[in-house]
Amino acid sequence: MTRFAPILSVLAVLLAVWYGASIWLNSTWTLDQAERAGTTPTVTQIIADTMAQDRPLLPPPHQVAAELWEVTAQKKVTSKRSLIYHGAITLKATMAGFALGIVLGVGLAVAIVMSPAMNLTVMPWAIISQTIPVVALAPMIVVLSNSMGIEDRLVPKAIISAYLSFFPVLVSMVKGLRSPGAMQLDLLRTYGASKAQTFWKLRMPASLPYFFASLKIAVAASLVGAIVGELPTGATQGLGARMLIGSQFGEPMIMWTALFAASILAAGLIWAVGLIEAGLRRRLGGVA
Repeated sequence: MTRFAPILSVLAVLLAVWYGASIWLNSTWTLDQAERAGTTPTVTQIIADTMAQDRPLLPPPHQVAAELWEVTAQKKVTSKRSLIYHGAITLKATMAGFALGIVLGVGLAVAIVMSPAMNLTVMPWAIISQTIPVVALAPMIVVLSNSMGIEDRLVPKAIISAYLSFFPVLVSMVKGLRSPGAMQLDLLRTYGASKAQTFWKLRMPASLPYFFASLKIAVAASLVGAIVGELPTGATQGLGARMLIGSQFGEPMIMWTALFAASILAAGLIWAVGLIEAGLRRRLGGVA
């Protein structure tokens, strides 16, 4: 229990701040209604009303939790109101973009490390590419996809996800592939190892810790890309679409539950990457 005390303490503080902010923001409606009715509510009445409003400015934690339970556990998976249904659609685009980002990031990293020309030409452009706001890039990708006759909405979402996820993989893999020291490289040269043997026997194993560290960042970035990609496509399905619908129709509960569903999905994906890393370390004889 002691090991979880710091986490529980931070969680308690966050919940207290959240409840306090909910009372403060939601009380505006309560006081306005009381003024129109010519009454003066007590502090207890104000707090009670701010905890149970239909459309609060800031839903309190218990309202979000109750709504999240309703649209996940109490809805059929095939229902259009189920966040599991919408989460699966977003997850599909996330994994497609994540896989594409890994291939692109690792491929460019290998080329940059093995070729000085690639290092001088590609790496600066890869860095510059991350200065473009994804909210500005997403509509452009959607328009280009439509102009090329690509009707599958998964494609532009996967491209946007890959755009956000490839860069952490690229930077970390370049660092990892260059992590072996001069003495290690000289030792392999002494044994007559070729460049390919040096790459597979030394550089690639040395890059694995960097690679898995980058995957935890990349998979979360890929999820963000999939959600952002759903906004300009006019999608009606997916977690991003649920957030947009909640915003357009003034339904804060829809927005908040979709937001928390996305957070839970991101945590699950990062946890899955950690499990794969631990399993690979055990297989290679390391410490999990």
